[in-house]
Amino acid sequence: MNIQTKYFGEMVVDDSNIIQFPGGVPGFVEEKEFVLLDFPGNSVFQVLQSFKTENLAFIVTIPYHFYREYSFDLDDSIQESLQIETESDVTVFSIVTLANTFEKSTLNLKAPVIINSKSKLGKQYILNNDDYPSKAKIWPTVASGVKGE
Repeated sequence: MNIQTKYFGEMVVDDSNIIQFPGGVPGFVEEKEFVLLDFPGNSVFQVLQSFKTENLAFIVTIPYHFYREYSFDLDDSIQESLQIETESDVTVFSIVTLANTFEKSTLNLKAPVIINSKSKLGKQYILNNDDYPSKAKIWPTVASGVKGE
């Protein structure tokens, strides 16, 4: 199926790659279908592209590339709603906010995007604690443990 994308123009997307967000995403509750698109030549960042709205796309990354100690627990209701059976079903992404210089760009560690790659279900999960900021530096300092940053 052909879709129009924000960053790559028209692309062919296999229907089996559509990720359902039953509750939408915060701020876009009507947006329930997304696809993950790779940046050519870049294995660290991807685009979470709305299936129906060309200009709605989020640059995402796996936060563990930058914050190896990042961790949180998913409550039972999230695990059930995303049909998570094992930890290997889950991929965690952080939304990237780009700045004028890349070094000033940030990751949202407060509200990770959880995707069950097996069931193709996703949700942006807002953590109920203050352990992680919504604007964590993309280049953490060596001494930074993220918490209280």
